[in-house]
Amino acid sequence: MSVAEIEAVIDRILAKDIAASRAVRAEVRLDAEDPQATPAPSHPIIGQAQAVSNLTFEHSSFDGDQTELAERNALRRRAGLSTELEDVTEVEYRQLRLERVVLAGLWSTGTMADAENSLRELAALAETAGSEVLDGMVQRRAKPDPATYLGTGKAEELKEIVHATGADTVIIDGDLAPSQRRTLEEVVKVKVIDRTALILDIFAQHAQSREGRAQVELAQMEYLLPRLRGWGESMSRQAGGRVGTAGGGIGSRGPGETKMELDRRKIRTRMAKLRREIAAMKPARETKRANRKRNSVPSVAIAGYTNAGKSSLLNRLTNAGVLVENALFATLDPTVRKTETADGLGYTLVDTVGFVRSLPTQLVEAFRSTLEEVADADLILHIVDASHPDPEGQISAVRTVFAEVGALKIPEIIILNKVDIADPLVVQRLRQREPRSVEVSARTGQGMEGLLAAISDAIPRPGVDLTLLIPYDRGDVLNRLHGSDAEILSIEHGETGTVAHVRVRDDLAAEVAPFVQHG
Repeated sequence: MSVAEIEAVIDRILAKDIAASRAVRAEVRLDAEDPQATPAPSHPIIGQAQAVSNLTFEHSSFDGDQTELAERNALRRRAGLSTELEDVTEVEYRQLRLERVVLAGLWSTGTMADAENSLRELAALAETAGSEVLDGMVQRRAKPDPATYLGTGKAEELKEIVHATGADTVIIDGDLAPSQRRTLEEVVKVKVIDRTALILDIFAQHAQSREGRAQVELAQMEYLLPRLRGWGESMSRQAGGRVGTAGGGIGSRGPGETKMELDRRKIRTRMAKLRREIAAMKPARETKRANRKRNSVPSVAIAGYTNAGKSSLLNRLTNAGVLVENALFATLDPTVRKTETADGLGYTLVDTVGFVRSLPTQLVEAFRSTLEEVADADLILHIVDASHPDPEGQISAVRTVFAEVGALKIPEIIILNKVDIADPLVVQRLRQREPRSVEVSARTGQGMEGLLAAISDAIPRPGVDLTLLIPYDRGDVLNRLHGSDAEILSIEHGETGTVAHVRVRDDLAAEVAPFVQHG
């Protein structure tokens, strides 16, 4: 055999080895990252939550073009995509792989069903934040363990689950103390975050307006400040420059502030600046609200649990075209649109940020100026997802936030949304519990006539009944009646002017008093 033939045989062998190696790598990549591959076994609760979140969501013709949703999806992480490049041509089309997470929660109060519903909600929050939920666990404890939150044995079990699934993050369904988070990270050997950090991350992704971003950043700073790691109190304040003086003692003389103190001071400085910025934005919102009140335009606020269908309802009623997505906290920036009742009475509809169980205190404080839209409304449309496993729990959580912002005394209509896919027995149970309720489907339009009638009956109406004789050269007065929220009951054109039978509010009644027709 010649040298050339030997080299050809070697080349064929090497080619087979390379092809086999590529096939093995492709198979491993398919098992690890391909979304079509058989996934690792998951907790049944997580599987149910993923099945719900994977349902096809259909937009109605009232939702508009949804251009903002397309922009948001373009930046979203994708399952099955790696950050490691196989070829330089992939640089332009590379997208980040979903973060792989394991969930853990405590069952300390209520029923097991309540704990499972809370874990399902945490799974939906995690997927909204851009992660892939692999597994979940619930620990039965009377109270959280001071060291690891879950307990030593359960923490070790969680470590095994993380290792078996290949997760890179653990999300705890509760609020962790800084020491609990550090201890748990030391056990499971991956990043650990709590429910509050997860919600703050979603808010940071979805905030669009300048005010919304400032509010989210302020909430994040308030959350971060007590969680800075440092040397502790004994080394936190050094008496820089006081060598040879009494007071500090040995170990207290040094260069000045520690790194942690510098970080804390920077955070406090940034928080003060953000508060000033938010306070500076508040007058503009208050001015708009004052203009509506001065013109006596009733305000109707759409409030409710996150993902209950508030934006879909606003689009259905006003063709606003705001973003609608099957995700939690899709809408953060309030939207105001004007519409009118069937008899021509104008009012505004305000779409507000959604609420959630145990809404972080930092968010309630940071978004207080936004939540004031609810507190200053004349009527609240409290929208509830009737297809949710625990709608009563959602109602209770929302009313807790109402109490915090001082909105409990405002008239409220419960809107049972998604009745097209809800259990009729659940809808009937909710109707019995909440007598002042309306059944609708914002997606299909079912029940909209009844909702509009309920809004028309509930909003405050003008109470002064007048008959006016308006000269033909005072068309400005007639335009004022048409432009305000006055109810024009009848209009007749006579020889000397227009006779209008109207109902107006007290302030407008004083303006048109010279044209009142007596007798």
